[in-house]
Parts: sequence; C-alpha cells; structure tokens
Amino acid sequence: MASNDHFELGRKIRTDVLGSKRVKELLDNADDFNRPLQELVTEYCWGKCWGSEGLDRKQRSLLNLGMLAVLNRPSEFSLHFEAAIGNGLTLKELRDVLIQITIYCGVPAGIEAQRLANTVIANLREAGDLREADFQDLSIGD
Repeated sequence: MASNDHFELGRKIRTDVLGSKRVKELLDNADDFNRPLQELVTEYCWGKCWGSEGLDRKQRSLLNLGMLAVLNRPSEFSLHFEAAIGNGLTLKELRDVLIQITIYCGVPAGIEAQRLANTVIANLREAGDLREADFQDLSIGD
C-alpha cells in the first residue's frame, strides 16, 4: 500500500473512531507548524497501525486505555475512553478495564483513569449520547 493510501485509510479510521469534528479540528485545521505531525499520525498511527487487520477496534481501544493510563496521558486517555464506547465496549467492560489498570499500573493511575472516565461518561450522558440502558448491566455485585 502506498503512503498516500495509508494516509487516506488513516483519515477514514481516525474519523470513524474519533469523529469528524475531532479530525477537522486536528487535521483539517492544522497550520504549517503542526500539519506535518498530524499527517504523520494519520498515516502511521491510524493508517498503518489501526489499519492492520490483526486486532479489531475494541481490542485496540483496550490496549490504548492501558497504555495511556500508565503513560499518564489524561487528554489522550479521555479521547480514547470515549472512542472505546464508540468502538463497542460496554460500560461494564470499561469498568473492568479500569480495575485492571488499577491492579497492573498502580492505584494512582487507576484513580486518575477512573476520574477521567467519570468525566467522559458525565459529558456523554449530558449530551444524550448515553442512555439509562447503557448503565443497566452495572449493578453492584457484578
């Protein structure tokens, strides 16, 4: 696949996962200073990595959340937490991801990840992008 093909595939996947508003913000509105980085990220991260067929999007979301938590990248964690919901992860699965992060990355990383997740969930709920049905499988004792 040619470099331009990876860029176009990356743009499509990036838009699918993060939304057209975010891609417009980062890529389409890039200036001469930051455009080369955004093009690199689109081609290599989204086109070559996310575009390979070895893992599905849910699996990639799971990996990203763990890595971003341990690297202490709150903005990226929040972005990818929301994307994980769009990639089909349930709140029950994401709750377990946060517990796994706490165990393997440390309590401070887990607490920070939970705080960020709570904010994302509250924002999605307020925007009407999460419904009460999304919370039904979260009963205590699960």
